[in-house]
Amino acid sequence: MGLLDNLFSKKKRIAILVDGPNVIRKKFNIDLQEVFRELKKHGEVRVAKVYLDQYASEKLIEAMVNQGFDTVITTGDVDVTMAIEAMEYVLNPNIDTIALMTRDTDFRPVLIKARERGKSTIIVATDVAFSVALRNTADSVILMRNESQEKETPATEPLKNNPSN
Repeated sequence: MGLLDNLFSKKKRIAILVDGPNVIRKKFNIDLQEVFRELKKHGEVRVAKVYLDQYASEKLIEAMVNQGFDTVITTGDVDVTMAIEAMEYVLNPNIDTIALMTRDTDFRPVLIKARERGKSTIIVATDVAFSVALRNTADSVILMRNESQEKETPATEPLKNNPSN
C-alpha cells in the first residue's frame, strides 16, 4: 500500500497489545479470537502482541502464538516493556489505533499520549475489576465476558464524555 493509499484509506490500522499476566487467566476465560473479531469492527489488526513474564509456561507461549500473537517475554516488569512498546506504536505513522488489553490503570498515560498524538484508543477488558480510569480515558471500550458469566455478546462502548460520539 502506497503513501496516498494510506492517507485515503478509511480502514484504521490497529496495534493490539495484551498485558498477559493481567488478563490471560483461567478465571477470565477470554476467547482471543473473539477479541480479534471485535477489533475488526474498528479496523484492521496490523500488530498483535502479548507480553508475558519469564514464568510463562511453554504451553501458554505456544497457545498465544497459535492465536496469532507475537509473544514478548520480559525478565522485568511486563507493564514497563508493554508501555514502552505502546509508545513506539503511538509514534508510528502506520498505526492509527492503539488497543490495550489490560485492567491496569498504569496504562492510562499511554492512552493520554496516544490521544494527544491523534490516535484512536481502545481498551479491551474483562468486566471483572476493570479500571474506571481506563474506561474514562479510552475512546472505546470492548468488554469481553467470560463463559461463566451471562451469555452476552461483547459490548463496544464509546467514551461518554468524548465530543465526537
